[in-house]
Amino acid sequence: MPEGLEGRRVLITGGGSGVGADLARGFAAAGAEVVIAGRRLSALETIVAPGVRAVQADVTDEASVAAMFAAAGPCDIVIANAGAADSAPLGRVSLADWNAMIAVNLTGTFLTFRDGLRQMPGSGRLIAVASVAGLRGYPYIAAYAAAKHGVVGLVRAVGEEVARRDITVNAICPGYLDTEMTDRTVANIMQKTGKPEAEARGVLEAASPQRRLFQPYEVTSMALWLCSDAARGVNGQAMAIAGGAP
Repeated sequence: MPEGLEGRRVLITGGGSGVGADLARGFAAAGAEVVIAGRRLSALETIVAPGVRAVQADVTDEASVAAMFAAAGPCDIVIANAGAADSAPLGRVSLADWNAMIAVNLTGTFLTFRDGLRQMPGSGRLIAVASVAGLRGYPYIAAYAAAKHGVVGLVRAVGEEVARRDITVNAICPGYLDTEMTDRTVANIMQKTGKPEAEARGVLEAASPQRRLFQPYEVTSMALWLCSDAARGVNGQAMAIAGGAP
């Protein structure tokens, strides 16, 4: 367990389910004060517990992000986890589809990082939950992959900006996770291909050399380590949790 999280406040976007919920529980267990944010207050309220409070926010909206930080108070750790995924061949991706993927996955991270950095009291950590799709290409997710590549570029650029301060900026890039978002992807594969559930899930498992989906706690463990003193020299990096080379 990382030392020094007692008395530190962490803001986690997309905190109402999946990785965000696991991050909230993990950081609260490590002694941090946790603020989770998301669009659906009802989902956030299911995660609220001692040491964890909720703020409703839309990371694609500049005013909403500003209000989120005002409600949260000064945060030592900011984790941009909010995201969404969709799939289609490029020729069937509408401009609205493209804009939606960029808005939540890339612009949302930009706004969260920008305002998070503005209010950061001295030292701190900025972490983006990106994707292995930010390190390589996959078919049928061009908009999502482009957005996540953008997140990795943002992390590298901002990491250079803050390198002389006691702030680090990093991305965690997991493969397909065993979360509600992946369940929706499995359902989409089943609908479009007629594959049974086990076979559709196997398509995603096969994307990793380990032939498995990854667990939310693996992301949480990496995030906790990035917030430890042992990771002070890790900055501007994209850390893959993908079972092998991207």
